Amino acid sequence: MLGGMSDWQELGDGVFTKRYASLDMEIGAVVCGDGVLVIDTRAHHGQARDLIVDLREITKHQVRWVLDTHHHWDHTFGNGIFAPRAAIWGHTRCADALIEHGEAMRAQVKQWAPDLADAFDEVDITPPEHTFSTSVTLSLNDRVVEFHHLGRGHTDNDAIAVVPDAGVVFAGDLIEESAPPAFQDSYPLEWPGTLAGVLTKVSGAVVPGHGAVVDAAFVSTQHEQIAEVARLARSHHENGATIEQAVSEGGPFPDKTLEVAFARAWLHMGDK
Repeated sequence: MLGGMSDWQELGDGVFTKRYASLDMEIGAVVCGDGVLVIDTRAHHGQARDLIVDLREITKHQVRWVLDTHHHWDHTFGNGIFAPRAAIWGHTRCADALIEHGEAMRAQVKQWAPDLADAFDEVDITPPEHTFSTSVTLSLNDRVVEFHHLGRGHTDNDAIAVVPDAGVVFAGDLIEESAPPAFQDSYPLEWPGTLAGVLTKVSGAVVPGHGAVVDAAFVSTQHEQIAEVARLARSHHENGATIEQAVSEGGPFPDKTLEVAFARAWLHMGDK
């Protein structure tokens, strides 16, 4: 879970991303005048402190704003290191989910990584205090940045950050480059429509939640793959297939991914 890291990659004037070996996560940083916007805060306070040190490689300015791209622990459990000096932004349901499910996520990840239990015990679960339901445009000193919730997909509270003057989109886990999309908390039948919305915002680089920076062609391909999952789910469900039978017919992702995706789709189509 721990390991090395890449150098900061500058995607546009003052717009950076850093790919960490831990969870293969991409963290964004946007220099806005004398302040910095950070996209996601890593998985615990120790990692967030490391991020602050790493930011000194690209700017002397302090983090004044944060966007949580969704509520999952690996993207938000560093929030407490940045608050209250930084304004923490997120979708309304991101804040709700951290309040309602934060402790359950802590317990789950401690089981998954018991050697890091102390690190997760230290976490002060800190929901966003600044929230939006659809979109918000912020003037951050000399820079305009847009936050959008374009629909449900990886979760019910996915948010993207768009930096128009640099043509960069930070997509969170709506896009995955280094592994198949994660469907555990997903809305597979709605995810394709959400990605169609993301594509309308793309004019250059797209930063996924995990993996290498991608482009519009990659986003379009992943949109098609997730749309095919939704199509297969509806077809198999209509024909009375079980989840196991549906998985056996194959699809655009590995069987374990399809099993989770179809289970979520079956749930949303009424079979519990």
